[in-house]
Amino acid sequence: MSMVDRDAVRAQYRTEEHLAVRTTVWHPTADGRDPATEALAAVVAATPRSYVEVGCGTGMFAARVADALPDAAVLALDQSERMVELTASRGLEARVADVQDLPLPDDSVDVVAALWMLYHVPDLDRALGEVRRVLRPGGTFVVVTNGDAHLAALRTEAGGGPLVTTFSSDNGERVLRRHFDDVRRDDLVPRAVFADRAAALAYLRSSREDVDWDPPADGWPRTYDGAVTLFTCS
Repeated sequence: MSMVDRDAVRAQYRTEEHLAVRTTVWHPTADGRDPATEALAAVVAATPRSYVEVGCGTGMFAARVADALPDAAVLALDQSERMVELTASRGLEARVADVQDLPLPDDSVDVVAALWMLYHVPDLDRALGEVRRVLRPGGTFVVVTNGDAHLAALRTEAGGGPLVTTFSSDNGERVLRRHFDDVRRDDLVPRAVFADRAAALAYLRSSREDVDWDPPADGWPRTYDGAVTLFTCS
């Protein structure tokens, strides 16, 4: 998937079902580091008074930010009405919005975060330009994405191949540097644990790719490496 299929993305996030399947299998790196927790630390280190998350999903991360920064104004945005509904149910301010056209004034936000979502955006430069526009001078952009090697072993064994996207660990730094002067990266290798073939098949099918997945029949449970990068930009 090198091009963004907007209809496929909308279908994938119309409900929380596919997202839930993907989040349950992940475990920290061998040295105990969790990518979302590392991203939270980057947000907290910026000591923001205002925080906006684009592509907030179910609001789980935004809720962690609100708990860690009780005095900050937290706003969560997503294109999916269902995801906004779920986020609002956590007591957070949430709105339907597109990162390519943010409904926010110039220079109005201390920290913007985009976790595992920029590879779904059709026009990355337009989206990053919007993030740059709404960030205050000295503001911070926190990004998490996957690399081409993410679950590549499982995908190959199951009859597919590495998932190469428009924004990844491999090409993301180059894209970000078109809009931000300071881009720092932290590469992590979380682990995905699948109890059985059915769990692996459910995970692979959750992304709704046009692949007839066929994971190995035996040898379960199995553990596979992910490939995740945290970018911190200013």
